[in-house]
Amino acid sequence: MAAHTFYSSAPLTGRLRVPGDKSISHRALMFAGLAIGESRISGLLEGEDVLATAAAMRQLGAQIERLDDGTWLVNGAGLGSLVEPRTALDMGNSGTSTRLMMGLLASHAITATFVGDASLSGRPMNRVIEPLSQMGASFEASSGGTLPCMVRGAFPAVPITYRLPVASAQVKSAVLLAGLNTPGITTVIEPVATRDHTERMLTGFGAKLEIGEDSGERVISIHGEADLTAMDVTVPGDPSSAAFFLVAASIVPGSDLVIENVGLNPTRAGIVTVLKQMGADIEELNAREVGGEPVADLRVRHAPLTGIEVDPAIVPSMVDEFPVLFVAAAFAEGTTVCTGLEELRVKESDRISVMAAALTAAGARVEEQEDGLTIHGTGGEPLRGTSNARVKTHLDHRIAMSMAVAGLASKDGVEIDDTAPIATSFPTFMPMLKDAAK
Repeated sequence: MAAHTFYSSAPLTGRLRVPGDKSISHRALMFAGLAIGESRISGLLEGEDVLATAAAMRQLGAQIERLDDGTWLVNGAGLGSLVEPRTALDMGNSGTSTRLMMGLLASHAITATFVGDASLSGRPMNRVIEPLSQMGASFEASSGGTLPCMVRGAFPAVPITYRLPVASAQVKSAVLLAGLNTPGITTVIEPVATRDHTERMLTGFGAKLEIGEDSGERVISIHGEADLTAMDVTVPGDPSSAAFFLVAASIVPGSDLVIENVGLNPTRAGIVTVLKQMGADIEELNAREVGGEPVADLRVRHAPLTGIEVDPAIVPSMVDEFPVLFVAAAFAEGTTVCTGLEELRVKESDRISVMAAALTAAGARVEEQEDGLTIHGTGGEPLRGTSNARVKTHLDHRIAMSMAVAGLASKDGVEIDDTAPIATSFPTFMPMLKDAAK
């Protein structure tokens, strides 16, 4: 275990560029691996989760290599031409890779076994197993619908119309990916819009999608037996990674920081909206579009924050950013109320109870509810920090980084039991933080 204490920080200044977006990196490798021809991917996030996707796509027949300049070249196996993996597909800690890959294989005549680490092996897969089973795939999962899980794809699979019972971009994407190699039209109905990277990127690779609305619900249809054609992808910076620096610069006095090339897809950028509602000083510079995704440079300066009631409707667009939002709330004037967060209990850890315990250990006043947290802020005063308590991260990268940010505005520092999990999504986090606070 790599314990580390994060102490009160100098102002965060200068310019930095966070790693590529994790969601888009996974999809770029997968879709390029299904396409005919050679795709070039630049800005790919090289964290453990994404590398697990690259390894799995290689096992399925795609040729993937990293050039010395950080560009990745992918020669796709071709949709419908995937090969059966000779060994289990090890997904590490990555729920996204697992659920999307299950969808991908569900409509191919392939049998594959998915395995993962202890954290991933506790996460629910039934949410994808159910619709993919309706399409004809069969699954042998561990008790509770967890990994290890064996998938037998159906060929031909059966197109379905599926209404998402829980807002999940991963479930939506799994069904759409299964639909790629299924004759006919596969449709997903979303009562609440979730991140739409799959739809944007599949369209770029040449799939035919129709996106409409019916009675306020989003309806996405994909035409099966698609031919995907190689394309070049530039991955924008990950808003989930930028969020840690947005909050850090907001709470550390004197900070004035520019975070370059941040993806601001409206289905993902809820954290920027909510921080601005709390009074954060965030300015969007050089707004542009890259590969169908909106991007800007974000200038963030220290500002006093005020507690708010967070609208539950914004939850899907920032579900991964709540741990660090809780940290911002701990420094705000007044009380912040977050509800509608049941989904956080089945992430890498139970992020509601783990963050409640972590913030309490760091000296914040927090009340835990079934579906969220109420946080009473310090009004900008530093947190007491932990002279003797150690924050337990439960192997969750976002808990580790969020509490690192809390330590930057603490009296006695915040000790974190293990920083190793940070490598799953943001391997350069620690040096980048050090650099910004010089």
